[in-house]
Amino acid sequence: MSEMFRITLPDGSVREVAPGTTPADIAAAIGPGLAKAALAARVDGELRDIGRPFEGDSKLALVTSRDEKDALELARHDYAHILAEAVQHLFPGTQITFGPSTDDGFYYDFAPKDRPFTEEDLPAIEAEMRRIIAADEPLIREVWSRADLIARWTAQGETFKAEWAQELPEGEELTVYRAGKGEDAWLDMCRGPHLASTGKVDPNAFKLTRVSGAYWRGDQKNAMLSRIYGTGWLNKKQLDEHMMRLEEAAKRDHRKLGQEMDLFHLQAEAHGSVFWHPHGFTIWRALEAYMRRAIDAAGYREVKTPQVMDARQWEQSGHWGKYRENMFVIPDEVPNVEDEGPIVSDDAQWMALKPMNCPAHVLIFRQGIKSYRDLPLRLYENGCCHRNEPHGALHGLMRVRQFTQDDAHIFCREDQIVEEVQAFCRLADRIYRDFGFTYSIKLALRPDKRFGTEEMWDKAETELRDAVVRAGLATDEYGWEELPGEGAFYAPKLEWHLTDAIGRTWQVGTIQSDRVLPERLDASYVGEDGERHRPVMLHRAIFGSYERFIGILIEHFAGKLPLWLAPTQAVVATIVSDADEYAQQVTDKLRAAGIRVETDLRNEKINYKVREHSVAKVPNLLVVGKREAEEGTVALRVLGSQGQQMLSLDEVVAKLIEEATAPDLRAQ
Repeated sequence: MSEMFRITLPDGSVREVAPGTTPADIAAAIGPGLAKAALAARVDGELRDIGRPFEGDSKLALVTSRDEKDALELARHDYAHILAEAVQHLFPGTQITFGPSTDDGFYYDFAPKDRPFTEEDLPAIEAEMRRIIAADEPLIREVWSRADLIARWTAQGETFKAEWAQELPEGEELTVYRAGKGEDAWLDMCRGPHLASTGKVDPNAFKLTRVSGAYWRGDQKNAMLSRIYGTGWLNKKQLDEHMMRLEEAAKRDHRKLGQEMDLFHLQAEAHGSVFWHPHGFTIWRALEAYMRRAIDAAGYREVKTPQVMDARQWEQSGHWGKYRENMFVIPDEVPNVEDEGPIVSDDAQWMALKPMNCPAHVLIFRQGIKSYRDLPLRLYENGCCHRNEPHGALHGLMRVRQFTQDDAHIFCREDQIVEEVQAFCRLADRIYRDFGFTYSIKLALRPDKRFGTEEMWDKAETELRDAVVRAGLATDEYGWEELPGEGAFYAPKLEWHLTDAIGRTWQVGTIQSDRVLPERLDASYVGEDGERHRPVMLHRAIFGSYERFIGILIEHFAGKLPLWLAPTQAVVATIVSDADEYAQQVTDKLRAAGIRVETDLRNEKINYKVREHSVAKVPNLLVVGKREAEEGTVALRVLGSQGQQMLSLDEVVAKLIEEATAPDLRAQ
């Protein structure tokens, strides 16, 4: 008799099963309800197919739709495969490449035989996907040899799949999923896992959304492919809610609102850099002043560092090897050459626009001898940085080439780390709450490729974890989660993920505990023992970048910014020209009180003025006519509210002063 496997369930009970038994068999043995509900399994923590046999003694947790994160990932992965199968049915000769799940759906990259796909193709593809789902084809996992799989793809003309299989390591287990049975079965190379059959996904819970171009393996030197995107969910209700969020997000698009509010523009003459208009830069200045109050109260010292630094500095820091392709590099000196000669000589010294501020802050720290009594030293900079992002990756204010960080580096002793991280957690909490955000906190742990010793990483990860625990933030309420492999190459980091008004999340703030850069750049202080010691360097930001944070704020508030941030806080608009003089008096009094106010004396109907200023998201419209001029009053219309209030001029001034007062962290 074959040796039995011991399968431990979440409640601690143990079942002995024969080799060949699957999680689906155990679900069926427990009961028909669970057998129907079970979608997949976690075996010793690994997400697996429900029909994959156990390989030995294991811990088993069955996955159902209640385990939404796992269930969604499985469903979206299945939708991607069903999409690929549908495309190859409809467009014979199309080659398949890869199709992962995403945060809200899936995509698949194709090499069409005749022409790129367009959005006009999507309805037919959706219909074919629903036919495949209705057919409830079994999804069967198979293990192939590398040679057999390469031969299969080559014979079928799947050159992209063959190329990828050929580059996988010898001896690696290669898995294929077969949809359907017999000669007509459709195959794709995939690690899995998948649901048991195509019919396990809801045919009414997905939608194909768009088509774009994508290079094979992300390299511009390779073939251009057609990428089809879709969104996929567990049921139609979730899909409908998502589509409503997308509709709302389109209304809140910061690029659209930025134009309507006359805040900024972008154009080809400066790809990835922002032209800030007066109204937009007013928001910037208000945020900058707010952040300066915050850092002054928290004991930071503001600095300013050069834009261009010698390449040797970036080599020493390690950034040259990691970021070289995303850095703007220039020669230190362009020699005099003949017209037909080279622009730069082979022995030129290279400089680079800084992509980050940290090495420059180390150089400031190294000026003069630092004592243990000088620590912690908190250096802050509104630092302008440049990164050579690909054109296709640029997106309004959210991803740019030139950006300014609210960047700071805290140089501290080992015994000060946890306290400093806790202080930062408190500061970030107050700032995010001032803007009405809730947030979750994640700990991004060491990546595979990293600098520094294991001991350094052990200490850094433990310190960040301990600080969050002591701050009371490592709880479900704050969405606490640890993310293996997602740290920076030099340090683990805590990440703050903000939730906006329509439920989207944005990774913004961060603090990183770094022992690598002080070592590489030879930063030291004199300890109490009279010996040299390395400081620990905490990299931290709260806004992340001003550009992106402003974009997030515009979308979060749908352009209706808090009064202290609004570029124009009030407009005084006349009904008749007889009130022009009084309108100017109102404007002068508001301006003297510190209110950002404009006057609209145009010979237009008041309803036209109201609509125009509403589109521009002006928070307060003060309407004055002949009667208001005689009585010393104004008719106040607040953006988003119905009707108007009749108030005296003094009442309006007092009201706007109170509402326009910016938060002051020193008072908290």
